[in-house]
Amino acid sequence: MTVLLLGALVLAVGGCVCVVWAERGGPHWVRVVATVTLAAGELLHLARRSRRRSINRSSGGGD
Repeated sequence: MTVLLLGALVLAVGGCVCVVWAERGGPHWVRVVATVTLAAGELLHLARRSRRRSINRSSGGGD
């Protein structure tokens, strides 16, 4: 379990480093990794937002 969490942390930090490096004009592979990292973050954001809305609907809460 610890190895899995450590691997996820390394991937997240590496992705963030690539995003910053790509902003400064890094090589092509860095821009690809940065694009994948940003897309994954956006997908997680949308999934969390969708889940939150479905929980509010099922519990009778209003937005």
